[in-house]
Amino acid sequence: MSDGPGTFIPIAAPDIGSEEEAAVLRVLRSGRLAQGPEVRALEEAFALVSGARYAVAVANGTAALHAALQALGIGPGDEVLVPAFTFAATANAVLATGAVPIFIDIDADFLMDLSDAAAKITPNTAAMMPVHLYGLMADMHAVHTFASLHGLAIVEDAAQAHLARRAGVTPGQMGVAAYSLYATKNMMSGEGGLVTTSSSEIAERVRLFRNHGMSDRYHHETWGMNLRMTDLQAAMGRVQLDKLPEATRRRIENAAALTDGLPSLFTTPRVPADAYHVFHQFTVRVPAPYRDRVVEEFKRRQIGVDIYYPLPLTRQPSLKKWSSECPSADAASGEVISLPVHPKVDAESLDRVIEAAIAISAEMS
Repeated sequence: MSDGPGTFIPIAAPDIGSEEEAAVLRVLRSGRLAQGPEVRALEEAFALVSGARYAVAVANGTAALHAALQALGIGPGDEVLVPAFTFAATANAVLATGAVPIFIDIDADFLMDLSDAAAKITPNTAAMMPVHLYGLMADMHAVHTFASLHGLAIVEDAAQAHLARRAGVTPGQMGVAAYSLYATKNMMSGEGGLVTTSSSEIAERVRLFRNHGMSDRYHHETWGMNLRMTDLQAAMGRVQLDKLPEATRRRIENAAALTDGLPSLFTTPRVPADAYHVFHQFTVRVPAPYRDRVVEEFKRRQIGVDIYYPLPLTRQPSLKKWSSECPSADAASGEVISLPVHPKVDAESLDRVIEAAIAISAEMS
């Protein structure tokens, strides 16, 4: 890809080629569109890559979160610790179980602040949901120590963290994690999700829950829902999984170039020494008085930037009933900007982004 001066550089661009087309066509010609071999093959392949023993495919990332919580027995009367700065699906999955979210502030890396979590725990708190935001894993050793101290179950929201790792641990390796395969994710199938775990019991509970609780044809062991992935989605996901290592390498290279080239107006993301950050987003901070002007200037230059997220969950109308004080999340929502970092951003496009940032910075001074 080569962008001329006026060519738009999108914030996200799914990498779909002849391999995905062939995979989908293969399924269409087979006549087996659902509950077939492609789903099982994706589950086996993703489990190997993820570092967990099991992967269970579901319809989308929200379904993965919901099924994981359900498998852990979370339900009415329970509270679940959720970062205040993330996509609403994390909290919505909690509500879907009948539990309620308790919103926790974030640290400087946009991850759940365990000190704030400790201050907000009550006798009804049953679980916590650390979110590996933008592709940076939370410190799961610290999270597990915290959870063990307080008797909490853990569901990792790894929707943005395919192939991420930290301190030798991958999402779900120490418990249970939920991934998204939405169209703009690092690995996608249009829509789709995966639950990973090394517990055979949890994996089986997720399998039952995604298919109306059926352990055998028309034998309903427990209640459940239709959260199934189609073979069309799974076939595309298998191709995307093969491409994922190279796509991730390019994201990391692009992130390094942006980190090196952006002027001081932009505070670039920190990568802890023990972390493999997979850069679903390259999210910078600029002082709040400049943020919206900076966004408009990038867009005027045909550079697709976006704000993830303009409101913390504590400020969302649908969730304000459970609002709490989260000042760092409030501050982040007024300062963050995500810049294009996906694999289709080539060297020429990176130069345009950096040159634009330098020019915009000069205008703001």
